[in-house]
Amino acid sequence: MRRTFLLEIVMIAAAVAFLFPVYTLISLSLKDPAQISQTPLALPNPPTLGNFGSAWSAAALGPSLVNSTVITVISLVALIALGSFAAYYLARVKTRLGYGLYILFLLGIVLPFQLGMIPLYQLVTDLGLIGTHAGMILFYTGIQLPFTVFLYTGFIRALPADYASAAQIDGATHFVAFTRVVFPLLRPITGTVLILNAVFIWNDFFTPLVYLGGSGFETVPVSVFAYVGQYVSQHGLVFAGLVLGALPIVVVFLALQRYVIKGFSSGLKG
Repeated sequence: MRRTFLLEIVMIAAAVAFLFPVYTLISLSLKDPAQISQTPLALPNPPTLGNFGSAWSAAALGPSLVNSTVITVISLVALIALGSFAAYYLARVKTRLGYGLYILFLLGIVLPFQLGMIPLYQLVTDLGLIGTHAGMILFYTGIQLPFTVFLYTGFIRALPADYASAAQIDGATHFVAFTRVVFPLLRPITGTVLILNAVFIWNDFFTPLVYLGGSGFETVPVSVFAYVGQYVSQHGLVFAGLVLGALPIVVVFLALQRYVIKGFSSGLKG
């Protein structure tokens, strides 16, 4: 009983430590300068939404949200399509080639992509894709593909092969069996792939700064960074900009969070 009580105390303390920065972020974004200077940690009284309108205009978050959305969505579609197809082959074909390719994808997870930043930048420059959506989509698809294949492969190995075999006996090709029978069964891990890759791509700051800086196609983190540097002394505006930049991906995460644990646990069984 005493041990349970102590564990509950620890969990409550951990929850408070996690929620306090979130409370501070939202609270300060709803205060005017006078409230921030007098009662920075108190609840906003009264709350004001003016900071959000000012931050939206000053940080040019509208175009940045469009850029981030285009890059993230198309990258996710490419990752899900390529990653699921590749993982299906690696999980079902028991050959040395398949095993070697799987090890190669694992190396792509272990090795940090920063090691290849200079040649990658040179490659994108040679292709004429610097400062474009296509360059960022190509970059994120290549960087996140090993992780995506790893997640899909573990999940597919846990699925019985009989489903696809029955479809092929009925005359379906491997492509039709995968798209019509297997892929619908991958919904839990697809949700996991979607949210984990979306969070990484949406929140990535360094790569868009290097590849898109000064192009007019900056993503939300880069625009918020420039905005914070300009309005660093106006905390209400700064925190309002941070809330607006993080809100879309937080909504997506809350909508799909149940798939994350379900996808991981199902994949680990294989």
